[in-house]
Amino acid sequence: MNKDQVKGVGKQVKGKVNEAVGKATNDPAKELKGDVQQGAGKVQKTYGDAKEDARDNAKRGHH
Repeated sequence: MNKDQVKGVGKQVKGKVNEAVGKATNDPAKELKGDVQQGAGKVQKTYGDAKEDARDNAKRGHH
């Protein structure tokens, strides 16, 4: 696992917390912030996954 994967998952978790707090406190702005954070986290994790796959393929001699 690389740092982009870890950071991406962290952002997703933070986003879920903010979204839940926004819903619980009836704060649409906080809920939206949570949605955005989750989206950013997914993008960063996907980027990290792709880097990991590329590195694994390079180790195996695939190009």
